[in-house]
Amino acid sequence: MSVDLIRFIIFVAVLAGLVLVAISIPAFRPYLRKNPLITFLLGISSGFPLTLLIATMTFWLAKVGIDTATIGFAVTLGIPYTIKFLWAPLVDKLPLPLLTKTFGQRRGWLFFVQGLLFLSVWKLGASDPQPGHLGAFAIWALVTAFLSATQDIVIDAYRIEILEDDEFAHGTASNQFGYRTGNLIAGAGTIYFASQEGLGLGWATAYGLTAFCIVPAIIGALWAGPGKFVDRFAHVSGMQPSQWLTEAVVNPFREFLSRRGAFLILGFVLVYKIGDAMGQTMLGPMIVDLGFPDLDYISANKLWGFGALIVGSALGAPFILWLGMGRALLISGLLMMFSNVMFMILAATGNNYWVLVAAIVTENLTSGIGLTVFTTYLSGLSNIAYTATQFALLSSFAGVGRTFMAGPAGIVAENLGWIGFWGFTIVAAVPGMVLLWVLWTKGYVVQGIRQAVVDSKGQLAQRVGALRIFGFMLIVAGLVGILLGQSLGLSGNITFVSAAVLIAGGVIAWKSGNMKTA
Repeated sequence: MSVDLIRFIIFVAVLAGLVLVAISIPAFRPYLRKNPLITFLLGISSGFPLTLLIATMTFWLAKVGIDTATIGFAVTLGIPYTIKFLWAPLVDKLPLPLLTKTFGQRRGWLFFVQGLLFLSVWKLGASDPQPGHLGAFAIWALVTAFLSATQDIVIDAYRIEILEDDEFAHGTASNQFGYRTGNLIAGAGTIYFASQEGLGLGWATAYGLTAFCIVPAIIGALWAGPGKFVDRFAHVSGMQPSQWLTEAVVNPFREFLSRRGAFLILGFVLVYKIGDAMGQTMLGPMIVDLGFPDLDYISANKLWGFGALIVGSALGAPFILWLGMGRALLISGLLMMFSNVMFMILAATGNNYWVLVAAIVTENLTSGIGLTVFTTYLSGLSNIAYTATQFALLSSFAGVGRTFMAGPAGIVAENLGWIGFWGFTIVAAVPGMVLLWVLWTKGYVVQGIRQAVVDSKGQLAQRVGALRIFGFMLIVAGLVGILLGQSLGLSGNITFVSAAVLIAGGVIAWKSGNMKTA
């Protein structure tokens, strides 16, 4: 029995168990409501393309004899996902002829993008990659990546806008379950369809069949209705292009910067999961260094750990319901911090399989809780007047901590040893906890789910000076540079220059916070 099949069985068993728990425990019952079930369907369609592009595609290319150096181009397919906030304003505000009027802004964009995505996945599967003949395949892979990232923009915004406050966390967790279902279908499912050891249908047919994973989101969107999309200028006729650009591109940033504690919030989003990210970066190298057999690591991480991650993600929603957002962020952050103590014990114990299992299960359980809590928090920060743009930006901003700021992990491990390294990851998480405490005590983190609201007229809370807007543009430019530098493997100098631009923008925007412009 393959590892992927066992993972699928674990996944189905956990979901079945969750249904039984939801029937008997009130805190879990929102999982059975209409909207969380819809976000599960949306998650399936959101989760399948990236796995199809990265894991399944590289397996396919290796099977047909493409050398590993060429296969490495797949890293570029992650770029659209990291910089998707650049075109998110178009998805947020640009109406589509006929579709928007018929289905609403979110569903109109969803159906439009999904139609193109379905076509691109079929064309990708039919492009027949062979050594020396990868041109058409590479083009369709990039097109699919772009459309998939755009679909994520729409689905994330739509998810936020259809969920009620008392089911918001459960809907976020359900979306994660759906995403992982899509991962499994596009990974093990597509390979099973294509492989001679499976159904033997060939890669073109296998990709074509997997493309039908867009259907769950279509069903969910038709079931859910248009959602709570807010167009602040829906009543204005004959809007000038400059007005539209201001509303679509400038005002999402301006609205966020008008909030109290905006830069403390951004700092928290940046550093909250640094310790966890550093640990994840170096877990594999430590396992190798301790001499664990490959099968031990596979069973501990891909099976035990996978099950724990799903359980933790499911626990995250009632966790928020019981504690409120502020306490949930604090306690889940502390749990993620101190779960690394188990890896200190593993490093001290050495090659012991059950200590490895205990460490990975503890880490995945706490990370699953933290993932649901943190994603729910980011979703609640997004104003429903600018949902797509703000969530895309905030999620990319959070990604900087997982990429650039986790980079020094190898240097720390080399100098401190494994026990010292895992101790350092605990210390590295402290700034995030301190910032959270400051935000909470100042009232910038509320106990409810929605951290941002739009008033009845959709007006900005206060004027935001041009200098502060310029500073935030520098932050965005630095963010793009860091994400591109990491994705493309560019020189460290580019990454550090981008980081300097980001910091300079932050200082300018922060210092100009009290300045007004006419």
